[in-house]
Amino acid sequence: MQVLKFIILISDLPIFVSTVYGVMVFKQLGKELKAFFYFLFLSGIISLVSLIFWLNGMNNLPLLHIYVAGGFYFLAVFYMLVLRRFINGKIIWSIIILFLVFTLINSLFVQTIFTFNSYALTLESVFIIILSLSTYIVLLDDIVRDSLRGLSKSLNWINSGLFIYYTSSLLIFYFGNTITHSLSKEVSRYTWVLHSFFSVIMYSCFFFGLWHRPKS
Repeated sequence: MQVLKFIILISDLPIFVSTVYGVMVFKQLGKELKAFFYFLFLSGIISLVSLIFWLNGMNNLPLLHIYVAGGFYFLAVFYMLVLRRFINGKIIWSIIILFLVFTLINSLFVQTIFTFNSYALTLESVFIIILSLSTYIVLLDDIVRDSLRGLSKSLNWINSGLFIYYTSSLLIFYFGNTITHSLSKEVSRYTWVLHSFFSVIMYSCFFFGLWHRPKS
């Protein structure tokens, strides 16, 4: 139990490191990376408060509901800027609005704020996977890479982190309530340790993405 607790605690370290680094280099970021930073900053704040709640034995699931809605908004805006030459911004704005409405209804009437919002997390994962795959396809074009003026390396790191995390965690999100309430505590803990591992990979990719930002 103590080892698992330590692993979960240490898995938050890349979140805080990448968030602090993002704050330090914020003024050097272009508009795409600034849009991404807002997601990273939200992640850092939510993770810090969630960790405090968890250490004090408090239910931190309401924070997850906030994180899913706010996180998707910032990521969708980030991808909208990255893919603006290829996808009409009105389409992504429509997706954002519909997703936020769905999340609100889900949190109020279906999976309340004190339960795991697996439906919203699953839908968010599907949307992010689609957007990340679209970005991979776009970045294969040499002309597009040249037009990004050195941003492509940074985007590749960030996009890879998101793709790895959301594809790997999709089933965990979908079966979140089953894992939490129906499986043994030991299996549940190891499942969330696996989730923490993917989180570490994602936030490490974020750090390298910001590290490889275009230098003026």
